[in-house]
Amino acid sequence: MSIFSRFLPKRKPVEIQNNIPKEKAYIRKAFGMYCHKHHGTSGDKLCPKCTALLATVMTKMNRCPYGITKPICDRCDRPCFGSQQTKDFLAIMNRISTRMFLRHPVMAFKHKLMSMGVEYAKYQQQKKLDDKIKAKEKASKERKKARKKK
Repeated sequence: MSIFSRFLPKRKPVEIQNNIPKEKAYIRKAFGMYCHKHHGTSGDKLCPKCTALLATVMTKMNRCPYGITKPICDRCDRPCFGSQQTKDFLAIMNRISTRMFLRHPVMAFKHKLMSMGVEYAKYQQQKKLDDKIKAKEKASKERKKARKKK
């Protein structure tokens, strides 16, 4: 503890933000734009196929094993829904991403930043694993050298 510690502001603990409502809003907008363009619907209504997929995505997001710390569904390691539904969901999100930047630029930019954050976190996690593996290999080599010298 230093002399200046009483004058400096105290660090606040990191708050975990619940990004699920933001992601749900983004997904709803993306599904609406996709269905209006590809299936010819209008207003707030979606076709039955898109409605069913959207309902599945929303219920699975509520039951996500990660809780409020969940990554973005596009970048998730283990998607919550079946393989065909995952393919359909990713196809919709990939096809509509450029139109989202034109229609809702702020929302799309924030979503892109969140996905970049997920990618960076995965990169850091992989880097730590690689460093641990290298350290174990180095330690085993040093032990072998020590045994040979004896």
